[in-house]
Amino acid sequence: QVQLVESGGGLVQAGGSARLSCAASGTTFNIKLMHWYRQAPGNQRELVASISSDGTTNYVDLVKGRFTISRDNAKNTVYLQMNSLKPEDTAVYYCAAVSLYWTAWGQGTQVTVSS
Repeated sequence: QVQLVESGGGLVQAGGSARLSCAASGTTFNIKLMHWYRQAPGNQRELVASISSDGTTNYVDLVKGRFTISRDNAKNTVYLQMNSLKPEDTAVYYCAAVSLYWTAWGQGTQVTVSS
């Protein structure tokens, strides 16, 4: 299994930037996909961005052009660079690792964007 630890959340002003990190440890070699999800109060958890083992990325339309997902394989870490943040980006952000057999979740990190 894999353990995931997110960091980098906090309070950001609208229009500002933040970078989230997700460090993976354990059995990382069979991870196929890494995702960033977010969940705002009263809302369902939604997929924000994904990156595959070959580096292919995908984004939900709401964040295209503003967020960038990347990975550093040497550090077993995935990043989410968030620019031009909006108050509606306020949420708890979770990373998830997906293999053929399991999905692992981090504990989440709060991002609050003030107007």
